[in-house]
Amino acid sequence: MLDKLQIIVLLSCALLSQGCEKGVWNNPYPELDGSDNTLYTSFSERPKHLDPAVSYTAEEWIFINQIYEAPLQYHYLKRPYELVPLIAENMPDVRYIDALGKELPKDSPIENIAFSIYQIKIKPGIYFQAHPAFARKKDSDEFLYDGLTKSDVKDKHSILDFPITSTRELVAEDFVYQIKRLADPTINSPILGLMENYIVGIKDYSKKLQELYHGLGVTEGNTAFLDLRQFPLDGVTVIDKYTYEIKIHGKYPQFLYWLAMPFYAPMPWEAVKFYSQKVLLQKNISLDWFPVGTGPFILTKNNPNSEMILSKNPNFHGEKYPNIGEPGDKENGLLAKAGQNLPFLDKIIFILEKESIPYWSKFLQGYYDQSGVSAENFDQVLNTGPAGSLDLTKELSDKGIRLNTSVQPTIFYWGFNMTDEVVGGYTQSKKKLRQAISMVVDMEEYINIFLNGNGIVAQGPLPPSIFGFNENIEAKNKFIYNINSKLQKFERKSIDQAKKLLAEAGFPDGIDTKTNQPLVLYFDAVMTGGPESSSQFSWIRKQFKKLGIELVIRATQYNRFQDKMHNGDFQIYHWGWNADYPDPENFLFLLYGKNGKVKFSGENASNYENPAFDALYEKMKSMENSPERAKIIDEMMKIVQEDAPWIWGFHPKIYVLRQGWVSPFKTNAMSRNTLKYMAIDPKLRAQSRIQWNQAVVWPLLLGVLGFVILCIPAVIGYWRKMHKSLVLKEPEEIKE
Repeated sequence: MLDKLQIIVLLSCALLSQGCEKGVWNNPYPELDGSDNTLYTSFSERPKHLDPAVSYTAEEWIFINQIYEAPLQYHYLKRPYELVPLIAENMPDVRYIDALGKELPKDSPIENIAFSIYQIKIKPGIYFQAHPAFARKKDSDEFLYDGLTKSDVKDKHSILDFPITSTRELVAEDFVYQIKRLADPTINSPILGLMENYIVGIKDYSKKLQELYHGLGVTEGNTAFLDLRQFPLDGVTVIDKYTYEIKIHGKYPQFLYWLAMPFYAPMPWEAVKFYSQKVLLQKNISLDWFPVGTGPFILTKNNPNSEMILSKNPNFHGEKYPNIGEPGDKENGLLAKAGQNLPFLDKIIFILEKESIPYWSKFLQGYYDQSGVSAENFDQVLNTGPAGSLDLTKELSDKGIRLNTSVQPTIFYWGFNMTDEVVGGYTQSKKKLRQAISMVVDMEEYINIFLNGNGIVAQGPLPPSIFGFNENIEAKNKFIYNINSKLQKFERKSIDQAKKLLAEAGFPDGIDTKTNQPLVLYFDAVMTGGPESSSQFSWIRKQFKKLGIELVIRATQYNRFQDKMHNGDFQIYHWGWNADYPDPENFLFLLYGKNGKVKFSGENASNYENPAFDALYEKMKSMENSPERAKIIDEMMKIVQEDAPWIWGFHPKIYVLRQGWVSPFKTNAMSRNTLKYMAIDPKLRAQSRIQWNQAVVWPLLLGVLGFVILCIPAVIGYWRKMHKSLVLKEPEEIKE
């Protein structure tokens, strides 16, 4: 029989031999060694909706856009962002109609266009993923899983538990059906309110569906399937098996961008009918939980509390990696797979990671294939180069890790309430007050302090990569910067220049000449309670103090802040905007007078209203991208730079790290369907994991040896005790 010491030694040796045999001790996926064609990544927010008619968050679109396919998509490589066909045969054909129904030439004045008709022809031969909703009874048109009872689903917890599945070809009716679903009052699509302004008849259609559901007795706890195929929608029509049309009011070129969003992805009516069964909904088997698409991946595991898995769709129709890009893409290896079949991956595993530090540790160990750069690990990732550029540290570069950097189509800014009697208004003195403040709020300093240099200073509302953004030095804000066109240099105007402007505005040294009192301004902000907010508040106060202006921070809860914005009960605020689609209209409308928040409940939070700007906006918004449109945008920029309704803030930069075995990869802020373009080298990953996670065994061996040495006196003492006992017992045994 083995004693305790022998057992400990044997177990230690077994553990050491096992670790040496497998190469790594800390693999979080013990059943996988990294040699599989799988991308390992994470998610931090539990997705609530996977129904493309409902979801409108980036976290959910990461999953949805790999499963569903809209008619159009953004070119993976080109910048500025360009729309290209996805499952549409070509880009939609657009016709313009006047109020009498007469077709108009393409170059007709906008005021003559009553309707625009988008005709979309889809590619034939595309099939939905295999799904029980399509399964039919043998030699019958009846659906196999229609009319399910509780006993039928007692052992069903997922779509994968249904043994029989089938598929069918994608047709134009599936796109029309999905658009009708946007009007379904039981779904509450977040874009219905906006689409009511464009899609002909959709508002009345929603009211009609409401009445029909009411007649069926549908309530929150009582569902019913309403076959929307039986109820036509005036603005959306099936032309033939592979062609449909969408009719919208007026001219709205930006509608094409909506056709690249999952709201307009096809939906098979069979899936809606299947999921409408109450016994399935009671088990959380729903369209919100188990999508049905035509995309390159299907959801094969949905456990949002720990792990979600996308697997390659066997029925995928196929797509090729692009063979053209922008300058530099070929040199960076982004065209090495040109013309090859997508997707490259067999599987994508998403692990729930709520904290950034554990994720970062696993990335460094090779267990995640890509990572962002957070404030906690910024210094570990990036060094400041000799020219002020940020470069990857040698430690990470030596591991083959690569860095991708891009400027987000986003703007964060500080805005003035243009209806306020102190900071608002359009007189020269009011403009000079806002310009002086804008001069001293040092955005370059803000970016360095609070963003670790991860951003660029905004010159107006348009970020880079959006059409109309002008990077020429002449487009810099001359009211904030001294510009030397000959030397191609510019620098922020001095505090003395700002003070001079402030005095001309009637506030010398921050004193109101009308009241002889110090100028006090109020900044309404959202209360977060974090230390970063406190330091930012302190920083912004110091900026105003340079002019002798006292800035009072009024931090409130977000709901109260929103009320103040809607009521116009504020002077200065801080907000941001991220592009819904890459068109200048999506940013310039933030300053359009008829989009004012107080008067019209729009997104123009500053309530800015300049007739010259508005006239140019109305002309620009419906134009196609052209030199003429760019020229109009330049004029609009000059107007708002002078009026200064905002302290032009910054456009954030994003840094993405990828392991050396991941390629190709290019950040795309507008598209969420980019995982199909990613490929990995599983062999290199497996080797790297072993190399980066070598077990350091000598401390354990030393510990075992030390334990043995410590046990020697005890063993000797025990042996002596036993020997002495045997000696004492010997005479008695002889006597017997």
